Amino acid sequence: MSSSPSSSVVAARKALANRLTELRKDAGLKGEELSARCGWHPAKTSRLQSGKAAPSEDDLRAWCRACGAEGRIPDLIAAARAVDSLYTEWRRMERTGLRAAQESVFDLYERTRHFRVYASRVVPGMVQTREYTAAVLRAIQRSRVAIDDVEAAVEARMERQRMLFSGPRRFALVLEESVLRGAVCDGDTLAGQLGHLIAVSTSPSISLGIIPTRPDRARSPAKDFYMFDDALVSVELTVGYLRHTEPREVRDYAAAFLALSQMAVYGGEARALLTSAIDALR
Repeated sequence: MSSSPSSSVVAARKALANRLTELRKDAGLKGEELSARCGWHPAKTSRLQSGKAAPSEDDLRAWCRACGAEGRIPDLIAAARAVDSLYTEWRRMERTGLRAAQESVFDLYERTRHFRVYASRVVPGMVQTREYTAAVLRAIQRSRVAIDDVEAAVEARMERQRMLFSGPRRFALVLEESVLRGAVCDGDTLAGQLGHLIAVSTSPSISLGIIPTRPDRARSPAKDFYMFDDALVSVELTVGYLRHTEPREVRDYAAAFLALSQMAVYGGEARALLTSAIDALR
């Protein structure tokens, strides 16, 4: 699981380029022959095969027709679109404000039935208090968003919460203990948030695990990620987020979540860590 958006996108583009190269070889064509059939310069074929250039959908159609593999067109176009949507910068997503960014994921959250969330920085949005949400979004707005619509964005997140807990959904949440000890809010807000986590941890639809801070852990903390059923994984980075939809990648994150969840404590032990963090604030 790469934490670099650039390396992840480059790897995805290279994987698509490799599929094009294999298709040409399976058809028994040299690069010059394929270029002639497609009606473009051999240099373009070289760039597409190296991953230095991203193929358009028309390029993919021409390539497949030249190789006599029209049946591969839909799969390759889907793969190319997945590469295009793999990485989104926060600034691009939030260019019209934070409320629009919150509302953009409503449909995804509404159709998801099983959420798996790993958090090493902040409490997951689905179990945040209004005050904690306001503090988090205010910090984001100050650092990178010109439009100040924090109050509207907070209301949008609260609306999303009401929608999430109105249906038959399951939530498996795993937090690093460090999330309980530091935040971009004041002590009272953090204490209220931790108290809320104690309350939601008793819900039958929520599994709340906390990974204790210790030197002998089995694996290092990871980037925060959200799993939506077995369909999509969203990984939060400093300047944007990655989306993974390939089944193999989703399985890798599922395995990572399982390993992290096995390091966590639950029930009374988790609530003891929360209580300890609240007492430390006092």
